[in-house]
Amino acid sequence: MLHVVHHPGYVVATQSAGTFPHDKYALVMRALGESGVPMTVHEPEIMPRAWLEAVHDPAYVEEVISCTVPAAKQRRIGFAIDERISRRSQLSPGGTWLAAKLALDHGYAANSAGGSHHALADTGAGYCVFNDLAVAANRLIEEGDVSRILILDLDVHQGDGTASLTAGRGDIFTLSLHAENNFPARKARSSLDVPLPDLTGDAAYLEALSGSLPAVLDQFSPELILLQGGVDAHVDDRLGRLALTDDGLAARDRMVSWEARRRGIPLASTLGGGYGADREAVALRHARTILTLAAVIG
Repeated sequence: MLHVVHHPGYVVATQSAGTFPHDKYALVMRALGESGVPMTVHEPEIMPRAWLEAVHDPAYVEEVISCTVPAAKQRRIGFAIDERISRRSQLSPGGTWLAAKLALDHGYAANSAGGSHHALADTGAGYCVFNDLAVAANRLIEEGDVSRILILDLDVHQGDGTASLTAGRGDIFTLSLHAENNFPARKARSSLDVPLPDLTGDAAYLEALSGSLPAVLDQFSPELILLQGGVDAHVDDRLGRLALTDDGLAARDRMVSWEARRRGIPLASTLGGGYGADREAVALRHARTILTLAAVIG
């Protein structure tokens, strides 16, 4: 049984035809439904304010909740923060936390949103408002669900916000495989960064992943993996530079899920990045990642 966390509030209708696909969450759920895989959908609640403020500057949390984010920060985020976006930004961390709780019970669960890895303490950035990965990881550890978490970031962009927000913590390990020459221009320092050159293809990417992930799992021994499973490393992605094929992404996801399964480590995934004019194709890539992860672990 596939366990997916989704909320109608994830989907925000906009008149803008900008780069960020606000409707892709609905398209991903449709693709999952059309797959025929048995699925249970779980609806999250908003992340309580106290847990947002445990990671983010309380003044910034107030700006988002009250929809008073300064124009400069909204430009850095990439879209305006109105009531609908504010609500989604509070729901998404709740969804990642719930997916993690479900993964602890079932082995694997997916949040159909999330992966907002560029959000920093006092501002959002790169289409990210609150850092659901850091917020969820902090809450899970503070409430005693687990004691060590690996945040595995396979988005084409480095998880700079996640690295910054968890820097110096011995209970959270951040591993980021990303395009070296892509956004953000100024990288943060993850626990382990694996920067890759432009046009890295399937074989070199999988070699880099196999050369880093198993060692981290064996040495750090996490009790949970939070996966930022962005599909923007795909060759057709509008913002990607790594040139992975559909088969390459599937092999990536099988490797991650197999390494987790054989060690008995629960895995929760978040959507992450995926961009392009053909939004149904992008949504299908996201759905395939979720289905591939579930097929191995489930």
